[in-house]
Amino acid sequence: MTYLLALDQGTSSSRAIVFDAQGRPRASAQREFTQIYPRPGWVEHDPRVLCETQRDTARQALERAGIGPGDVHAMGLSNQRETTLVWNRRTGEPVYNAIVWQDRRTQAICDQWLADGLLDEVRERTGLIIDPYFSATKIAWIMAHVDGARAAADRGELAFGTVDTWLAWQLSGGRQHITDVSNASRTLLWNIRTRTWDTTLLRAMNIPESLLPEVIPSSHDAGVMGEAWFGRGIVLAGMAGDQQAALFGQACFEPGSAKNTYGTGCFLLMHTGEHIERSDAGLLTTTTAQAGPKPNYAIEGSVFIGGAVVQWLRDNLRAFQSSADVQQLAESVPDAGGVVFVPAFTGLGAPYWKPQATGALLGLTRGTSMANIARAALESIAFQSAALLGAMAKGQGPAVTELKADGGAAANDLLLQFQADLLGIPVVRPAVTETTALGAAYLAGLATGVYGGLDELRGLWRADRRFEPAMSREDAASRMAQWEDAVRRAVG
Repeated sequence: MTYLLALDQGTSSSRAIVFDAQGRPRASAQREFTQIYPRPGWVEHDPRVLCETQRDTARQALERAGIGPGDVHAMGLSNQRETTLVWNRRTGEPVYNAIVWQDRRTQAICDQWLADGLLDEVRERTGLIIDPYFSATKIAWIMAHVDGARAAADRGELAFGTVDTWLAWQLSGGRQHITDVSNASRTLLWNIRTRTWDTTLLRAMNIPESLLPEVIPSSHDAGVMGEAWFGRGIVLAGMAGDQQAALFGQACFEPGSAKNTYGTGCFLLMHTGEHIERSDAGLLTTTTAQAGPKPNYAIEGSVFIGGAVVQWLRDNLRAFQSSADVQQLAESVPDAGGVVFVPAFTGLGAPYWKPQATGALLGLTRGTSMANIARAALESIAFQSAALLGAMAKGQGPAVTELKADGGAAANDLLLQFQADLLGIPVVRPAVTETTALGAAYLAGLATGVYGGLDELRGLWRADRRFEPAMSREDAASRMAQWEDAVRRAVG
């Protein structure tokens, strides 16, 4: 039996999954960890906890699979993107907590870069926009606000990385300072046309190039590492940001194929092949996971609060004990009772890009119940994703004829049926919904000879259930208009 180990470091939890060569999960482990909120709009993680939870879940997954590190052919790594860490190269100690992709503290830095006229340069070179979401803004904040960081960076003593880079550094005992093209493309510093770190933007943003990691393909033998974690090293041969890994795990290899990951946030990516497509509708151009000599690209829309709205109901309002209970509560009422929930807890991402937006519950009456609110919360996830696909339809690329769904919230039938109803196209849930981890495993297996090519991986994909649209297009348009009105109110 050939085994592949996937490390999947996410925003709210770390997990590890052991897959066989057929892409079937054999064992897994997962641990949630504490979110740190120093101030309103600030979100941080303890870098040591990211490592500890990922290490412990990897060990536990191997134990549950009944295998040791010597039985693992290779491992792949996927990660929450844009989350930013800076550490001392000699000691390996972080200079500050990890600043999470949801964090909005860097708005003033973004405003200054916009005033400096950098927006067009950033769009042309990186495919992104200037927003606190991206890593460069967080590096700039650390350089400006952490005592001694600027001077140490100028001396070449510090290293920057997204979470993949931080974990690879830990796995290799500080030997490897690397990232892959998909993560690099989310920093605001990677030129997607020249496929190099962009010195023009580095100078404009006053970020020392010495901070940056080496960029490698996503499917690439990076060497044996992890001895301190497992007692024996394993080849690291796959690295990709979580959303590009999920696109790969969903076998979306052709232009026009699309997936939506329903995780802490929601991330809808449509493959555009070797063509770099620009969007004028609030979407981003990004690099897909690179599995061959040529890069491929995608159009992406990012929703900041997806499944996290369910966590908010669970933890803040005590609406239920387990996130899995939300479907039963929502199905206890026939509809949301006129309630519309805009979960703009950290502003609104694509296609709106309104960092000033705040959460809003509209349409409340004396008859509103927690069940109505729970249903409106699930619907909010689908509304935001439908807005993304609507923006994609305004582009020049191929039309999306079906949407593949994955992530933790994709287990919710009510959510996926409502999503199909709003979109007017089928939504398909795969047999393996943890496609982020699966994509990392596939990338590792491809680099180390487990798989012969993309056709073989395409043949492994299996559907679990297909949700066909049942709502009239008139009703769907009316519901979307109600949603857009609620968004305008939330923006204020």
